[in-house]
Amino acid sequence: MNAIAVMPIASSEEKRTPLFLKVLAMMGMMTLMGGSITGLMTYLNQGYSELFYAQWIRAFLTAAVTVMPLGFALMALLTKLAERLFPNSSEKVRNISIGLIMAMVMESGMAFSTAVNSVGIADTSMLMSTWLETLVRALPLALLLMAVVSVTLKPKVERFLKS
Repeated sequence: MNAIAVMPIASSEEKRTPLFLKVLAMMGMMTLMGGSITGLMTYLNQGYSELFYAQWIRAFLTAAVTVMPLGFALMALLTKLAERLFPNSSEKVRNISIGLIMAMVMESGMAFSTAVNSVGIADTSMLMSTWLETLVRALPLALLLMAVVSVTLKPKVERFLKS
């Protein structure tokens, strides 16, 4: 008896993931990463008080509308650049490299926006010392999150966004 393999005929119109689901996925990543890091930074700058949550939300929203959109654009650019410059490297190695660069860039921006929310811009010396201290003290969390996200979530999210 001859077995005939039946191959499904690809439809000319593949199902695409709705845009609102893609936006929700990106907002989820922004909230996870940005919320964790700005929360830690706010705590490091202000400590825990009755104003902590209001200051945290303010720092997160500031970062969400300034630093994070630039970060996502930079991540896309770095991903394309890494694919061109290092075509023989594994995707995992490229993602870890991009993750480390992005951790520093995003961390610097969020530390700056959190420092501005904490001490203002009137005293630039205080602003810069608060920014640097916040950056250095929160860096371990940012590096850990970016390493985990770069290796686990980033490839899945990229495939999801391309679908």
